[in-house]
Order: sequence, then C-alpha cells, then structure tokens
Amino acid sequence: MKIISISKFSIIVFSTIFLVGCGATTLVTTPVENIDTIPLKISELSEEEKKNWGHADLLTDTIPGMSVDKAYSEIIKNKKGKTVIVAVLDSGIDLDHEDLDGVLWRNSDERPGNGIDDDKNGYVDDIHGYNFLGESYNEQLEYVRMLRLGIGDAQTQAKAKAKLEQDYNEAQQNKQQFEEALQMVSGANVAAKKELGKEKYTKEDVASIEPKTEEMQRNKAVLQHFFQFTDDMDEFIEDQLEAGVEYYAEQLNYNLNLEFEGRSVVGDKPYDFSDKSYGNGNPDSRLEDESHGTHVAGIIAAERNNGKGINGVANNVKIMSIRAVPNGDEYDKDIALGIRYAVDNGARIINCSFGKSFSPNAEWVWEAIEYAASKNVLIVHAAGNDSNDIDLARNPNYPNDHKYTDTEIVDNVIEVGALAPSYGSKMVAVFSNYGQQNVDVFAPGGEIYSTMPNNKYEFQGGTSMAAPAVAGVAALVMSHYPSLSAAQVKQVLMQSGLASKASVILGGDASNSKKFSEISKSGKMVNAYNALLLAEQLAKGKTSLGLNAE
Repeated sequence: MKIISISKFSIIVFSTIFLVGCGATTLVTTPVENIDTIPLKISELSEEEKKNWGHADLLTDTIPGMSVDKAYSEIIKNKKGKTVIVAVLDSGIDLDHEDLDGVLWRNSDERPGNGIDDDKNGYVDDIHGYNFLGESYNEQLEYVRMLRLGIGDAQTQAKAKAKLEQDYNEAQQNKQQFEEALQMVSGANVAAKKELGKEKYTKEDVASIEPKTEEMQRNKAVLQHFFQFTDDMDEFIEDQLEAGVEYYAEQLNYNLNLEFEGRSVVGDKPYDFSDKSYGNGNPDSRLEDESHGTHVAGIIAAERNNGKGINGVANNVKIMSIRAVPNGDEYDKDIALGIRYAVDNGARIINCSFGKSFSPNAEWVWEAIEYAASKNVLIVHAAGNDSNDIDLARNPNYPNDHKYTDTEIVDNVIEVGALAPSYGSKMVAVFSNYGQQNVDVFAPGGEIYSTMPNNKYEFQGGTSMAAPAVAGVAALVMSHYPSLSAAQVKQVLMQSGLASKASVILGGDASNSKKFSEISKSGKMVNAYNALLLAEQLAKGKTSLGLNAE
C-alpha cells in the first residue's frame, strides 16, 4: 500500500485541475486565552520540523504538536519507567526494521519454529505476536463481501448494493482522472527536461521557459499548476499520480470487485466465531506495500536517540505485532480474536488504526472490547478518514464503544481525530472525522514521518497516524505511573490536552467550520507534557478527575 496515496488507512487530499478535493502540581500550560493569541506560523516548516512536528510544542514552536520533546527534556529526563506492552492490531510489521527490532515484544515462553504451542496459549510459534491473515493480503470491503455472500436482511443488502454502485463508479472516474493527469504531466515533464537541457528542474526554471509552440505553452501551464503541490515533479509523478492510479486500480480489482475472494488461502470460516484454529505465528509484513503496521509502530515506539530514522513517542515500550488488517476491510472475527490475544498476552494498550462502515458481527468486537475493559487494557482507535461527523447515524464507524446508543458501554476506549501541522483554522486535517460525542481527542495525524518496510522512512497521513501518537503518550503515562487504570489514563489524556477557541475548517470545506471545542468530547488536542503532570497529581492523590486511583 502506497504511503502517500489515498488509501483505506491513510488519506492525503490531493487537489488537481480535475479533483477538488517541572515537579509542579498544577498544569503549567499558558491559559487558553494566551494559546489563542499565539501568532500563526507563517513560514514553511523546515525539513526537520516536517519530520518531527508531532513532537513539537504549540507555545514554543507555533506547531500543534504534543510537546513530546518538552516532556522528555523537562519531566522524563533520565527516568526509565516500567516497560509497557503496546499491541499494534494492524497489517504486518517489518520485524527486521532497524528502528523497531529493538522494541519488539518477545514471548519468552514460546520456542521459535518448533511447531508447538509451548506456552499453551492456543497459538503456535507466536514469538512477536500473531498473524490472523495467513498469507492473504488483498480483500474486499465489508459491504462488498456481504453482497457476495448474501449477508444481512433485504434492507442491508439494498443499502450495500447502492453503495457499491456509487463507489465503483467513483473509483472508475477517479482512476481515469488520475490516468489523464499522469499522461499530461508526464508528457510535460519530458518536454520541460528537453527544453531546459536538465534532468532536474525547479518551478523557477519552468517560469523562465519562453514557449515557441502552443504545445510548449500548454506544457508550461500544466507544470506551473502542479508545482503548487510539489517541489520535485519526478517525485510528484511517482508518489501522487502513479500512486493514485495504483490505488484506484486496487479498489476496482480487489476492494470493490464483487467477484474477488481473498480469504480462501487462510482456510477458515471467517463468519464462524467458533472456527479459531487458523493463521500462524509470523506477523511480519508480506509485501513492501504492506507498510501500514510498520508506520504505526514507528510512531509509537521507534527506538529513540539511536542515530537512525525517527524517535517514537514512548521510550520504554515493547511492540506486540498482531496482523489482522488486510488491504481492504478487516474481518470482525480477526479483530475480536486479536483484541483477546493482546489482552491475554500482557498488552496494556491496543492501537487500532482501522475502521469500516459495515460490521455484520460487531457484537464479537464489542464483547472483546468489554473483555479488554475488564482486564484494564486501554484501546486507542482511529476516528476515520471520511471527513464526516460520526455522531450522525448516516455515518456509521466501526468499531466503537457505544453500540449506537447514548451511553458508552466501556470506559477504556479513546477515539482519535487528526491534526494538521498548521495551528489555526486549518489545524484539523482535511480527511479527519470528528464528532462532539464520538471523538474524544485530536492528535497529530497529517503528514507524519515514520518507519517503512526495508529500513525506509516516509510520510503518511490519516487518523491512523493520530491514534498511535496518542497510544505513545498513553504508554508514557502508564510507564511512569503504572498504578493508573486504563480509564484513568483515558481521562488524563482528555483532561490534560490543550483547548482552543479557534474555529476550524472541516473536510477542507471553508463553508463548513465549527469551534475546535465542538468537534470532540474533550475539545482538546493531546499533550504529553501536561498528561505527565496531571498523571503525577492523580497517582499521588492530589486530584481525582472524578475517578479513584487504584
């Protein structure tokens, strides 16, 4: 799956001519009134700022990061804390990555490669986690599977059929538009290189071209238009246009293809919860394009200060890899069993950067979430990338912690929307879902730099990136204040965040704006520095947050 393409997991809104797309006992942040008078950052982010903006401090850097660097320099310092196991319930992870191999959870009771369930936990050779997908990868979306298999009543089937027709037509149109843009820009790119006599050129070079033909005049206009989105035309062609064509081709070939069946190689009955003997103990990523889990894991816990790549948010974490999310919609059975696996094998936090709009066996997942709550495990879930208000019944988002009632069924799930690296009206990422009842907090999720398979690093955007940012902060809190419960850590993250009186644009639509305080339950953006301060107060009994320390 391409990192910088529009995808199931992470969406970059791409506009073209075709598409519109310390030791203190009180919080020491500047009061809200002063936060809202911070001068907006006018200058473009430096390359280093782009790679690390999620760790920046809003007050110091005028970037809506989580004050991670400040938390380490002023609070954590050399304190190590207690090791926290964080399960990444996702696609496979590159277990050999240079920035992750030192932070992997290891099942010490299991002997690798002997084909025996040594620890009697029901899973054979699960050294670093478990793989519920077998050797499968591409998948249909859930509602397409439901149509193919005749799952659901007549009303559900009719809804799914109408949605497939709409989505398939849109995918065809978008693929055609990307193909046309690719052909046009590629042709102009070749012509400009020939005209300028150089393989690499800038927008200033293009501006200097004096066209001698109408064709060259068109080529110049095309390149000048697309230079609004890039500084490197070759990179833009590969990472946006070619990736866009590939993404929509994958949708048409797999996700939206009514005839496609990707599960048969697994050998189980995916809609039968009693059929649990499937998968294997190798949750490694299978393909270079299977990069999502690797990217998520790096955000949480990439080895800090090792001179390579990036620094994860948390410094004392072991990542448990649970491969359960394909290139398409996840199966409810895999998610439910994945959550239970994580809980039973010691995870304190489960990161869930996935979601879907149809869930025929949602009850299995809700029961697993309730099981996690009973075992004091925090679940961090991405709010989704459809630019929707998920409080509205017409925008269902699974899994959730409320079963579409007015009351949450558990207190251990935190739902995360995504911020962009620009404080002010545009600080909510254009793709992010929101909702005053059903989204709890916001965190950095737009254009996040993190680990990729084969020791690579790239940018990716989505609420899928915001969730692990929050999981990382939760891990920091649990590491240094292990007596706090999952419910207490959730409340710490929500109550200690930074509030803002700013009105923000939603979905990239300037006509659709709300106050930042009105698009999530807390009205806040997660802040690691404040979270650690408030956690200390709670652990020492100096505040209750309406809860009792355990």
